[in-house]
Amino acid sequence: MTAAEAFRAAAAARILIKDGPYGTAVQALGLKPSDYAGEVATNFDQKGNNDLLNITRPDDIAGICRRYIAAGAELLATNTFNANRISQADYGLEEKVRDINLAAAGIIRRCVDEAIAADSKPRWVAGSIGPTNKTLSLSPRVSDPGYREVTFDGVKDVYREQIDALLDGGVDFILIETVFDTLNAKAAAFAAAEAADARGHDVPVMLSMTLTDLAGRNLSGQTVEAFWHSIAHVKPVAVGLNCSFGATELRPHVQALAKVADTLIMTYPNAGLPNDMGAYDELPETTAGLIRGWADEGLVNIVGGCCGNTPEHIAAMARAVAGLNPRTLPVLEPALRLSGLEAHRFAA
Repeated sequence: MTAAEAFRAAAAARILIKDGPYGTAVQALGLKPSDYAGEVATNFDQKGNNDLLNITRPDDIAGICRRYIAAGAELLATNTFNANRISQADYGLEEKVRDINLAAAGIIRRCVDEAIAADSKPRWVAGSIGPTNKTLSLSPRVSDPGYREVTFDGVKDVYREQIDALLDGGVDFILIETVFDTLNAKAAAFAAAEAADARGHDVPVMLSMTLTDLAGRNLSGQTVEAFWHSIAHVKPVAVGLNCSFGATELRPHVQALAKVADTLIMTYPNAGLPNDMGAYDELPETTAGLIRGWADEGLVNIVGGCCGNTPEHIAAMARAVAGLNPRTLPVLEPALRLSGLEAHRFAA
């Protein structure tokens, strides 16, 4: 049985638990700039380069992962949100991309395998791929709407380098997350398909969209239904929403996606909305109670946390959904489904 088959089988039996964010956990470590850089030779300030910690502070990253495992997480993501050439250019570490991803995948793979050996409970590793700080759909120049800083093939190649390293490091899935630009996500999915062809076996993908406003659109203007129509051809193991807002604000958009996607729904909201200082105050039991509401309504198959969530939040979620039935995948009638900014459906 492949990892994707085992994952789907487990998700049919119970609501699965994803881990929480690395950014929040790393901030809690109170690291100095020299802690980030370690022995890596660089002329750039590395403070905030959380991905580099996979090389310079691997024990810290492993410790975070183990706390999420202890909290009940079954899907553990790598600390590689910005481990690509575009994002690492800000730190002058483009040539370290492969090393960072290999190290990150190895850390989480080892932690997960150790946990499985200890209790025989199935768990999986997802290679996290962030959106980069460039967009294919929008021009950064107000006076030149046709201008782009990057090309589709260029972004695809950037993602392919990261995906190859994550797969070589032992991840089970490629998680294309915090999608603010659907075209960027399609470049990442195309890179995963290329990697699959090169390896001669399937590379299962998960996708998670992030919203930029309460109307429920991403930065490239698509609704959640239109986003699904745009990426359904990828046949992702799971699709969902992350970051954006807290569970209260995300609920109607989770409802909309759950109606139209005939695959697993994965949602991992922020711990509420940030306060005036940018911190998150929502208590674990509050977040878990809101997630329980989603589960009671039959909206979700996988739940976890994004910004502001801690292992305590993940543990509370795990308790809140324990024993509840997972969402049943809808059987969609044959139709022509298209998308622009809005979703369009034409009955067969």
